[in-house]
Amino acid sequence: MSATFDRIERGTPAYRTTTLALFAAGFAIFALLYCVQPLLPELAHEFGVNAATASLAVSLTTGCLALGLLALGRVADRWGRKPLMVGALLSAALLTMAAAAAPSWGSFLLIRAMEGFVFAGLPAVAMAYIGEEIAPGSTGLAMGIYVAGTAFGGMTGRMVGATITEVATWRMALGVIGAAGVLAAILVAVSLPASRHPRDEFAEPPLPPRDASGTPAGRLTGLYAQGFLFMGTFVAVYNYLTFRLVAPPYALGHTAVGSIFMLYLVGMVSSPWAGALAGRHGSRRTLRLCLGLVAAGLLITLARPLAVVIAGVGLITFGFFAAHAVTSNWVSAAAGRRRARASALYLFFYYVGASITGTAAGWFWERLGWSGVIAITLLQLLVALALTGRLPVEPDRA
Repeated sequence: MSATFDRIERGTPAYRTTTLALFAAGFAIFALLYCVQPLLPELAHEFGVNAATASLAVSLTTGCLALGLLALGRVADRWGRKPLMVGALLSAALLTMAAAAAPSWGSFLLIRAMEGFVFAGLPAVAMAYIGEEIAPGSTGLAMGIYVAGTAFGGMTGRMVGATITEVATWRMALGVIGAAGVLAAILVAVSLPASRHPRDEFAEPPLPPRDASGTPAGRLTGLYAQGFLFMGTFVAVYNYLTFRLVAPPYALGHTAVGSIFMLYLVGMVSSPWAGALAGRHGSRRTLRLCLGLVAAGLLITLARPLAVVIAGVGLITFGFFAAHAVTSNWVSAAAGRRRARASALYLFFYYVGASITGTAAGWFWERLGWSGVIAITLLQLLVALALTGRLPVEPDRA
């Protein structure tokens, strides 16, 4: 522990235990969130609904998650960071097990909507916890490890759900993943240190026009915009890559296309890498590098050879998770006393970007094909790069 700040320092046993718990929390919550995505055809068959209606199993949940983030601040302050994270994870796991036994489509959607609101209790609070409990020079890596857990969890939830469904049923898949979520909640409850430096944001006086470093408070909107832009880009790429790969000249099967999510593994590498790099060279320079890698990956996917396309998507994935890790830490540091509220707003715009661009890019796909998807996403990346010059003082330079 640091005698000066009494925060958890990198290299200590407490730091290793804390980051392990944060990794487990991120892994489990995103496995629970996305495990139904590859099961949509099974859900459509089971409940007699069409594909568009079946997609509500994902979109309704993420929509409720975004709305839940807006109301999160007061709950986080009243309940405390760790109890809210553990409660959200345990509730989501139990609801996933309940969804496995849903007797009707309406009840299934109701449970998934409830899960969306519950999911909101972990991501923003985890970001606030890192900013409050980890020593300033050690937050970048901790945030990177947490984001790596979310990447691995999103990938694993999809793949495990699909695999169990293939050999058993989708109900069994959700039951197993829900049970794993319960175990993860127990691990977090036992391993994560209690909050020692939480701030009751609603008891604080209103934010001044400028923070302690002289940065205008409104500059946080630039960080929110970053999340909106690069998350929208990332989701659009994965949404319409599937359509590209099942069509000629590739004509891949759905199982082969589903394996593309294994590229999320590079997010486990890039997010802690970016956190450490930001600590050495600054968040602004690191974010620009990450966005540049995403832009380069977009251009590479315009090539025809399948191996080159996959390499380009891998580069997009690497850059995206790295950018998310840097920006998440930056929001937490720049928000000062309002970490939970600012982190919730960041994630709100992050998921709204996924919804809007993920859908809007379909218009370009229908009319211009893959080049249209690249055009709209590359434009967003250029806007994000232009905005990096107007972001707050960097956490590693404050």
